[in-house]
Parts: sequence; structure tokens; C-alpha cells
Amino acid sequence: MFKSKNLNIALIVGGYSSERHISLASGKSLLKALRENKHNVTVIDPIYGDEKIDENIIFSSIYTNEYPTAETLEKLKRDTQNKILKCIDSEIFKNIDLVFIGLHGKFGEDGKFQALLESKGIKYTGSGVLASGIAMDKSISKIIFKYNGIPTPEWMTVQKKEIKNLEYLYSEIKKNIGIPFVVKPADEGSTVGLTIIFEDNIELLNSALKLALNYTNKVIFEKYIKGREITVPIIGECAYPIIEVKPKDGYYDFKHKYTKGMTEYICPAEISTELWNKIQELGLQAHNSLGCEVYSRVDFIVDNNDNAFCLEVNTLPGMTELSLVPKSAAVAGENFNQLVEKIINLSINKYL
Repeated sequence: MFKSKNLNIALIVGGYSSERHISLASGKSLLKALRENKHNVTVIDPIYGDEKIDENIIFSSIYTNEYPTAETLEKLKRDTQNKILKCIDSEIFKNIDLVFIGLHGKFGEDGKFQALLESKGIKYTGSGVLASGIAMDKSISKIIFKYNGIPTPEWMTVQKKEIKNLEYLYSEIKKNIGIPFVVKPADEGSTVGLTIIFEDNIELLNSALKLALNYTNKVIFEKYIKGREITVPIIGECAYPIIEVKPKDGYYDFKHKYTKGMTEYICPAEISTELWNKIQELGLQAHNSLGCEVYSRVDFIVDNNDNAFCLEVNTLPGMTELSLVPKSAAVAGENFNQLVEKIINLSINKYL
């Protein structure tokens, strides 16, 4: 395997997605590790176009732990979309050996930014264009899971333009999925725009749809399964130690994910050996079925009968102090800097 040493690395953070602030938080941790590993690092937020912006200014724009509003995101996208193309076409990437992608969410995790990098012949970390796009679309991912025999909760998907009769839609959801069910954007992360509906009330569906459609034109309705929230990182060809995620109350939503003290993380998860082996096997299968490379995090829900259901694969999982992949790697005996170096080496080996 290639061993990296003193590389010129462009660390890409920020962007205009709903997970911009998470990307910036990940970026701070990544920057520290990359420099401690003796790499030459240039921090780039593509929303600034071809301007070289001081990294302190970039990291000063981290949001709070509240939802960025749909209006804020739409304005950010409108004001900066063309600048991203200028960024890719600029001299910023001259003499860069590798781009470390620290973006999360749309135009970062969905293959679009990867496609721009490939069009310029620039090497980057993580999964390729197709796998990134497929993994970001929860509906397409679930079709592939089902085809490959990977259990996943029953679901329906509806495009915004198809929603003409709310009563008919509600009747189809109740018939095909049942109550309770989850309403969420099909192409967002971090539970942005997600609602769980526990009651037979069409007005709750109406409110949930309005929230989800703030962030997408494609909504997924998924059977709600009460159980333990389990996740397994995949790094290289290995499934890493499994983590159980236990919110102090409610469910693992946006607030619980990014607020200290609101969630307990148990790693290694306290589950049977049989279930442990099954989840690691399913995690690898899910990762490979989507064509993912280098690293990912595969999320499951496990019901009271130890049936594991795959929810999604995250191709650019968070890399903050609260993030799950670093917690798992630590249990496997790898500190954060070693984990970052492994991602670099695995990524460069894609191109050899």
C-alpha cells in the first residue's frame, strides 16, 4: 500500500448544504490532524470561488446547533453556486497531490463535487461519483439493498410534482407502510427535514411534507421500526467496531447528534456475538453493493427480536469530536491522526 508523506493536500470544507456547519466542524479536526501528520494543507471553501480566503475566516462561519433555515440555504446556494465552478477552474488546485473532501450533504456528498474534481483530473478521498450519488439517494440505495438481500424498512418515494391529492397519498402510506412512519427528504443527511408520525392524523403528514419539501423535491416515507440505533464504520475492506447510539430522550435527531451530552455512545456495542457478526457482514455488504470505496458508515435499526434493518450508507461521515467513525477507530486501536492517514493512503491507492 502507498504510504503518504508530506503531501500537498487541499482540505475542502463548508459548501452550501444544510450540513455546512458540520463540515466546518469536521474540517477543524481534520486540519489539525493533517498538519500534525506533516502534510502541507490549504483550506478551501468552494463557495468563495477563486479567492484564497484565510482559513480563520472560513472556520469563523460555523452555524449554531440549530437547523439552518431553508431560506438561508437557498440564498447561500443562489449566491455561491457559480463560484464553485470558478473555484474548480482556478489555480488553487495547482500542485495539489490530493483533495481531502470534508464536505457533507448536497454538492459534497452526492457525487457532484467529485465529478467536478474528476473533470480536472484531481485526485480525492473517499468514494467515486456514482457510489456517492447512489448512497445520497436513500430510495435508490434501498432498492439496491433489497435486490442484494440486505434488510431495509419498507418505504415509498414521492416526487414533489406527484403530490396532488394528500388524502390519496395518506391512504397509500397507511396501506403499504402503516403507522407509525418516517417522513424525510430522500437526499439529505443529519436527519434534516425528518419527522416521525406516530398518530393517525393527516394534518401531521401535511406538516411533515412541508418541512421535508423545504430541503428537497423527493420525499421518502419509511416504516418506523422501534429499536436500537446501531452503526458500523467500513474502512478499506474491514468492518470496524460497532457503536450503539442512545439518545437521552426521543430519537437521534439533528439536535441529539450535534449537542454534547444529549446522546450516549456505546462502543463496542453491547450486543450478542451473533448479532455483532451479522451487522458487520451486512455493513460490508451494503458498502460494497453501492460501490463505495475507502470508508463509509452504515446505519442500522435493530428491533426487539435482533432483526437488523439497514437505513443508509454515509460516504462522507462526520469527523468531529462527537463523530462516530473516530470513536470506533479508537476502540480498534487507531487514534484520529492514524485514521486520517489511513483514509489518505486508501484514497491514493484507488489511483494506482
